[in-house]
Amino acid sequence: MMLRPLCLLVLLSLVMTGAAHAQSFKERMDVCLACHGETGTSQTEQTPSLGAQQSAYTIIQLFMFREKMRNVELMNEMAKDLSDDDLRAFADFISKLPKPVAITDADPARMQRAQALARQHRCASCHNDNYAGRDAIPGLAGQREDYLSRTMREYKDNTRRGYEATMTDLLQTVTVEQIYDLAYYLARVR
Repeated sequence: MMLRPLCLLVLLSLVMTGAAHAQSFKERMDVCLACHGETGTSQTEQTPSLGAQQSAYTIIQLFMFREKMRNVELMNEMAKDLSDDDLRAFADFISKLPKPVAITDADPARMQRAQALARQHRCASCHNDNYAGRDAIPGLAGQREDYLSRTMREYKDNTRRGYEATMTDLLQTVTVEQIYDLAYYLARVR
């Protein structure tokens, strides 16, 4: 079942009716969790899981959406009226959600190949050995595979703007096939 169109329809109707700008924090957070997953794990295609994401990373991403430094129309609309205090409150809440649930099925040969790639490109040097992230560096363990592969491809072709160029630079030497393997691996890391 493809949830993304339904999620977009619900959120667009909330934006159109003004419900996305509800007064209470809980009401506003419920709008976010409708697509990003009530328990920290997204069930919505191409939509990242937010559970246990680094607070500093989340603040930066929300700021970039608010300031249209990252262009995702729905997120730009949702973030446009967020104050700096709102950014901190949302980031703090998200950091306390349970970490995403990793996919359990895995092809051992593909996992080994991708783990070697991750070592070769020193992914753990920034994202930590458990890929939980740190500071302003996102957690990747258990993230949606489709989201990870799209994000890495966007960094590689320079269509995703980051707050600094590390990922864009690093991914220039990684093939698209290797990106798919890395996404497969990271979605299954626990």
